[in-house]
Amino acid sequence: MIHSMTGYGKGEAQVDHLTLSVEIKTVNHRYNDITVKLPRTLLALENEVRRQVGQVLRRGKIDVYVNLGQADESVVVPTVNQPLAQAYNQLFTHLRNELGLSGGVTLEMIVAQKDVVQLREAESSSEGVRDILQLALGRALEQVSAMRRTEGEATTRDLDERLIQLGALLAEIERRAPAIPREWQGKLLERLNRLQPNLEYDPQRVAQELALFADRCDISEELSRFRSHLDQFRSLFNDAEPVGRRMDFLVQELNREVNTMGSKSNDADLTRVVVALKAELEKIREQVQNVE
Repeated sequence: MIHSMTGYGKGEAQVDHLTLSVEIKTVNHRYNDITVKLPRTLLALENEVRRQVGQVLRRGKIDVYVNLGQADESVVVPTVNQPLAQAYNQLFTHLRNELGLSGGVTLEMIVAQKDVVQLREAESSSEGVRDILQLALGRALEQVSAMRRTEGEATTRDLDERLIQLGALLAEIERRAPAIPREWQGKLLERLNRLQPNLEYDPQRVAQELALFADRCDISEELSRFRSHLDQFRSLFNDAEPVGRRMDFLVQELNREVNTMGSKSNDADLTRVVVALKAELEKIREQVQNVE
């Protein structure tokens, strides 16, 4: 099945007080180019993300954006700034001694100072973050894959219609090509008779010229290879593996054959059909550029 290289997907997941979202954007590219943008706290998971994406999306320019946020109901826990508490204790003890005051430094005095006790959001375990990342990434990959598959189905329909058109044009060339040498023979004899009505010419020489002309404009091999390439191209529609590169190669081969037909063409009608073939092949080439 043909998949497009254009797609978008988004997935979200939540654990404890953390929410994580993953966005994936893909466009066509000659190779598999994956760019992952992670928050600083998740940089250690970049290779895992890249590997998971590469297993699903085999070709294209793939941008992965991971955002880490806090849930609406975050869990907060009190924490002590130990160095600051010790500094206050030393300060108060020093002041007591300097001023000759009695009494000791109490816990209440220290914790009453600003920033000694702070409220911070509870941290989730690294395993928990990895789990929600894989979950969100999996959901994003499902969406982008579905979109690429839908786009691929539309591309398949378009390519199928164009292959039918190519087949019709090819049949027109196959009907026209055999008649060209016969018509050229008639024109040659007519020209000879018009130039010199009573001129005696060597029939064997005329036959030789006709044979040379027929050989120069013979496109039977090109027609056979062209039709074989068309059959191979159509067979890729149901291939389970990515087929974009193989399709691109076949389009190049089809263009090679049609260019040879054009160079051998000595007939205006045949040239017209060859030009139409090249126009259809160019439209197919443009579509193939976005096939995975």
